[in-house]
Amino acid sequence: MRKKATRITVTILAAVLAMTSLTACGKKKNSDGTLTLTNVSYDPTRELYEEYNQAFEKHYKEEHGKDIKIIQSHGGSGSQARSVVEGSDADVVTLALAHDISLIEKSGLIEPGWIEEFDGNSAPYTSTIVFLVRKGNEKGIEDWDDLVKKGVDVITPDPKSSGGACWNFLAAWEYASEKYDSEKKVKKFVTDLYQNVSVMDSGARGATTTFVENGQGDVLIAWENEAITAMKEYPGKYEIVTPSVSILAEPNVAIVDANAKKDNTQEAAKEYLQYLYSDEAQRIIGENGYRPTNPDILQEFSDKFDLNVKLCTIDDFGGWDEAYEKFFTDGAIFDEIYDN
Repeated sequence: MRKKATRITVTILAAVLAMTSLTACGKKKNSDGTLTLTNVSYDPTRELYEEYNQAFEKHYKEEHGKDIKIIQSHGGSGSQARSVVEGSDADVVTLALAHDISLIEKSGLIEPGWIEEFDGNSAPYTSTIVFLVRKGNEKGIEDWDDLVKKGVDVITPDPKSSGGACWNFLAAWEYASEKYDSEKKVKKFVTDLYQNVSVMDSGARGATTTFVENGQGDVLIAWENEAITAMKEYPGKYEIVTPSVSILAEPNVAIVDANAKKDNTQEAAKEYLQYLYSDEAQRIIGENGYRPTNPDILQEFSDKFDLNVKLCTIDDFGGWDEAYEKFFTDGAIFDEIYDN
């Protein structure tokens, strides 16, 4: 059995500094009248929200005649959710999966029913899971079966801290479930896959850096948008492989009600998230490698996405509460696999 994957986590100092920088922004209106809104998001949305925030700030100025400034925070989705629970002053969260927002809801900071506040289960964009390989695909990676072969070095983040990693795990599990007739065989397949994982970063962007910039691994299990970004930034160096079975990943958004009420930013926070559904924002979403939920605008990007891939959904696992309990809580299936 190969050596257990190196687990890369955020240091305590980095986490403290990140929280300090956010809580320091508790004053939401500057002396010049500019309103400040804080969006705590997950790793791969950096470029998306850099562009979207500029568009929204311009929209807000035109609509209200007032300036607004958006502050961003990024990290592994699970870690980001815990930072909000522990005190970072987020007005909104835009995280990788509903379970992470539910964690904040359970703390009392987000009101029940948040998932129905915005269209499409409060998911203004979707994504899926693909493979990123180096140009030429030397190991001949075409589907999940190839990731369990001897000598294939896999990079994927850690489900304990990364929402994207949870989607990765579930996509692999679904593929194996369709192939094998017993959960024992499914678990063996996924165990073999994770025995080929050499590095598990704390977040999806860290995993991309490990693969793309540090040159480790033969294949990266990645958000589709991360793979598209790597292809764009490093032309001619990588290829995207879409597996035969993947998963419809729904990153969710929500207002952090308790913080927004405290800082009197409720209306601005709602407008910020609602504008993600506008035509302008949906095109920004598509340009940044996420799938717009507006079907007409999605078709405008049909050359960028494989719209025919077979996608399971989180409902196939009984929803996030059931899936998280079965696979990702302490002592659940992922821990069994990782500790094997």
